[in-house]
Amino acid sequence: MAKHPGGLGVIRAARAGDETAIQAFLSRHAETSMFLRANLHRFGLFDRDHPNATEYFVEDQNGITGVFGRSNSGFLLVQAPEATAHFWDQISALMQGRHVVGMSGAPAQVSALKRGLGLEGAAFAIDDAEPLYRLDLDQLQAPEGAEIRAPVRADGPLLRDWTYDYDVNTLGVPDSPGTRDRIKAEVTRMIDAGTTRLLIENGQPVAKTAFNAVLPDMVQIGGVYTPPPLRNRGYGRRVVAAHLAEARAQGVRTAILFASGAAA
Repeated sequence: MAKHPGGLGVIRAARAGDETAIQAFLSRHAETSMFLRANLHRFGLFDRDHPNATEYFVEDQNGITGVFGRSNSGFLLVQAPEATAHFWDQISALMQGRHVVGMSGAPAQVSALKRGLGLEGAAFAIDDAEPLYRLDLDQLQAPEGAEIRAPVRADGPLLRDWTYDYDVNTLGVPDSPGTRDRIKAEVTRMIDAGTTRLLIENGQPVAKTAFNAVLPDMVQIGGVYTPPPLRNRGYGRRVVAAHLAEARAQGVRTAILFASGAAA
């Protein structure tokens, strides 16, 4: 059992055999642990190739009391509701010299993480405490007649245009060759993952949604987008509801949703 001589928990790299205990701890804080849980479920502890695969660290004090992760793309994830200053000091030491592109977790914990890393003034594209909604899919009313489908390769140019519009015009990401290359790779992964759905009206895609975190019984909605000329017609709500109805039929019982932004 890893413990500091003074009784404080020591953070260590997660090791083979920790998976069940990590999932059990995270499941007690399910709404704000979806990325940590889904990445562990999909990639395990030791995938260092996929951008979303995550390196895990645990605080262990007679059982796991905190979990921290850094994805291969540089996204930080945290679930440590009882974290002390000692916890954040250790995270800061672990992340020295490591590239950080963003972070996710309960708002108070993300604020503490930013302070610990000296990133309080960092200019992240999104820096909001977005409200979470937990939806029991037994209560979902599926939209009648909604046609959705997974995107295919031929949808790539359209999805690149939609992603570009969202990233550049909503998030303020600079327009550059690097941005376009990243979006091209992102759309390829989006199609390959099979977790995105397009809403079809009169034979044409009019909106999209995706699951950005997936567990056997629980999903998290992300990537909801409607192109500007088609907004305010309910397409965003319609595609989300249809996708969740599909997931419910496959055994998913719960969904986590963020408050919708203008791009939905």
